Amino acid sequence: MALAFRRLVFRLLMVLVVFQGVCVIFYYTRNTHWPRDGVTDVLQQQRCAKLRHKFTILKPAKSIQLQNFTRELSDFMSCPYKLNTTEREINRMRLQFCCNATGSLYLTKRNTAINQTIPYETSTVKTYKMNAGIHRMLPEDFPWSGRRLGRCAVVGSGGILKNSSCGREIDSADYVIRFNLASINDSDVGLKTDLITINPSQIRSVFKNLGQNPDPLVERISVYGNASLIMPAFAYTFCTGQSLKTLRVLHPVRPQQPVVFFSPEYLRALDRFWKRRGLKEVRLSTGFMLISTAMELCDNVHVYGFWPFGTDLQDNPVPYHYYDELKPHRYMHSMPEEFVRLLQLHSQGALTLHLQPCSSDAR
Repeated sequence: MALAFRRLVFRLLMVLVVFQGVCVIFYYTRNTHWPRDGVTDVLQQQRCAKLRHKFTILKPAKSIQLQNFTRELSDFMSCPYKLNTTEREINRMRLQFCCNATGSLYLTKRNTAINQTIPYETSTVKTYKMNAGIHRMLPEDFPWSGRRLGRCAVVGSGGILKNSSCGREIDSADYVIRFNLASINDSDVGLKTDLITINPSQIRSVFKNLGQNPDPLVERISVYGNASLIMPAFAYTFCTGQSLKTLRVLHPVRPQQPVVFFSPEYLRALDRFWKRRGLKEVRLSTGFMLISTAMELCDNVHVYGFWPFGTDLQDNPVPYHYYDELKPHRYMHSMPEEFVRLLQLHSQGALTLHLQPCSSDAR
């Protein structure tokens, strides 16, 4: 009888303990430490960390399954951005040590002498001898000499910028780089320009009578204010004549808007730098070159309009350029492989890659 009574008491005590435990769990779940929003936040943080790690790991672009890739990338671009100053400074030091855009991005009176032999970027035998007339028209030095640029916007020409509303955000940057005399507007791509490239093939095909009639080119470049115009005069031999003609024509009429020439030695060093890191394309795109330049010169690099695919993150078709219907030169450049590198740098926190429409307020 006593044994049965003790068993009954034990069972009642166990029921009471379980009941109290359920009440405690219910109380904490409903009222204190574990709200549903907290669970969602933790799961989202875990998801973002997993995607960040995934996009940090390099893989060839040809292995990408675009539909899955863009879905995951859309999720990742919605995650809070994490700047990593250590990664940013490591990349800056590597680029400065190998290539030195700070003092050799383009030819100046300070870094180039009269009668100096200039090698061609893509040739081991061809050279150009700097003469006094051209040397006289080179800039004295770099405008950033002795200082770091602040927030830089590198604005590619990708169709992903159409209807992006990124103009105000881009114009809020301290220094803006653009390419190939791309059209500008205040809504999607902004108006501010500090450095813009000219492709010598543009001069040859669009401004054929430049020597006799410079007005079309003068009108075209005047929209960029006093921005420097940079050309790869010594990339290939055919580039030299078009670039020198452009300099001779524009220097007297637009002295406030200098025409400058990429240093072929700088571009050679940059090519070796990225080839050692797996980019085996025939030649880096000018966009990727100047993103690399910005990573060395700028405190923070924001990249817009670099997107090599035919559909955006929501699977909507986008043109290759935001301003025309031209297609990429598939032999010369490997845009998807370059994009994978940019995505890796974004995931590491070394630069900021913008792939979605911008907010109405500049960041």
